[in-house]
Amino acid sequence: MSVPVKRYQRNKLLSDKTSPKLYFLRQESGSSKVATIESIAQDIETSGSLSAEDVKHTMQSFVRQLKKVLTEGNKVKVDGLGTFYITFSSTGTAVEKDCTVKNIKRVNIRFAVDNSLRLANDTTATTRGSANNVLFYIKGEGTASNGGSSDAGGDKPKDPTA
Repeated sequence: MSVPVKRYQRNKLLSDKTSPKLYFLRQESGSSKVATIESIAQDIETSGSLSAEDVKHTMQSFVRQLKKVLTEGNKVKVDGLGTFYITFSSTGTAVEKDCTVKNIKRVNIRFAVDNSLRLANDTTATTRGSANNVLFYIKGEGTASNGGSSDAGGDKPKDPTA
């Protein structure tokens, strides 16, 4: 499966209206779907020995435990997926005694992807066709993008809307 992208033009520096206008790519709006625990559980049931209910319950339990571990200030490393951890931002104070936990304004959950899960652009990857490569195409051009070079091998997916 390939990911549809489209070109758009904007200033190189968003905050500077006098900066040169350049073309960038972004994923085609509305082309992504949201996978839920329910839909993932159904997919796992078809390819494994667990029922969808067992998978769903396990994933919901994982989310509850993840929240518990993170609220204790700890990290959660999921092999093959990555590491979840928290960060926070606080306001600064001139006097040390005024710097308290009440100064923490925002707590964020961060995620650092595992190296085995990192994705790559298939058109620039050194190993074509790898399981971690993502194939992109520019919407409306009809074929997968190959970075402007001629690729002698393989079929390219067609743009389903062309």
